[in-house]
Amino acid sequence: MASREINFTKAALTAAEPAPKGKRDYYYDTKERGLVLAVTAAGSKTFYLYKRIDGRPERLGLGKFPDLTVENARRLAAKAKGEIAMGQNPQKAKRAVRDEMTFGALFTEYLEKHSKVHKRSWAYDEREVKKFLSHWFKRKISSIEKPEVERLHAKIGKESGIYQANRLLERIRSIFNKAADWGWEGQNPATGIKKFRERSRDRFLQPEELPRFFAALASEPNEAARDFFMISLLTGARKSNTLAMRWDEINFRDATWRIPQTKNDEPQIVHLSPQALEILKERKLHSLSPWVFPGSGAKGHLADPKKAWARILKEAGISDLRIHDLRRTLGSWQAATGANSYIIGKSLGHRSQQSTAIYARLNLDPVRDSVNKATEAMLGYAGATTDGPKNEAGE
Repeated sequence: MASREINFTKAALTAAEPAPKGKRDYYYDTKERGLVLAVTAAGSKTFYLYKRIDGRPERLGLGKFPDLTVENARRLAAKAKGEIAMGQNPQKAKRAVRDEMTFGALFTEYLEKHSKVHKRSWAYDEREVKKFLSHWFKRKISSIEKPEVERLHAKIGKESGIYQANRLLERIRSIFNKAADWGWEGQNPATGIKKFRERSRDRFLQPEELPRFFAALASEPNEAARDFFMISLLTGARKSNTLAMRWDEINFRDATWRIPQTKNDEPQIVHLSPQALEILKERKLHSLSPWVFPGSGAKGHLADPKKAWARILKEAGISDLRIHDLRRTLGSWQAATGANSYIIGKSLGHRSQQSTAIYARLNLDPVRDSVNKATEAMLGYAGATTDGPKNEAGE
């Protein structure tokens, strides 16, 4: 190992020869005390600052030559020495980043210590973070900065909608807040980012739209998609639950569908109207799959039938209607046929603090009655038929 003091210049450092095999040569700058260039046998050249910090000799890496110029290396060395003089330890900060947990590790801890403990909807946290933030999992948490989160928020808002983007932003903010609670000293990259302005969604199929909607639905060539939309409308169930409907969840004798796990992380009993039962019985006759709506994808069941939905809306001349609005449509027709908010909430699986004991005591089934009345009113108004051409393939 050779060491020598020289005045660092670009020419002098460029001329420095590789060290002997298995060795390193060190060059000390005569102009900036403590600034060192280490040269390996392979010819790699790295700037370091050697300095005592808290009584211990420390080596602080500054960067590679010639990517880092002599002038900038001297500037960084002087800055680091100034920080040390003020009682700071740049090397400690570097070690903290090196030893810092990754976002993936942080999210695992967040899920186990916070989300699963305090949130019934923890499974949605897990699903959404894995869907949108998995590319962060191997990164140190301090490397994720506000501009990147702002760009992601804007991207998700454009591609998946403002509601999805806002919920994701809330999750990011919550995850980093927990990191701070657990001792992380960095800045929350989601702080100060404005959410998109949301307006309350109250869209549902209007009475004058029903005949056109049902006519377009009847002409839809994809039978699986057509039946899926009808079951979504007639049950008011969430899209994800209806897509994943299984035959072993259907009780044809009692006319019920037991959803094992809803958004509320609880099972739900859905009452099936005669019209819904008719569709399911017809599908059961020809089904060889455990899924009511089988698909060719990895999950085994029908994926989001966006193309079929777009065809139906175009055929019906209806705009600004989402699949989720079918759920709201059933609720609106229940209200129109006299159901109160509690009954509507029960049929749609909304959480409620009210007791259901009174209905069991009176041996009444107002939820089923309400769903049946709303279904008859909708179909009667539209003069609807659910028949259509048979075609299970594609969208």
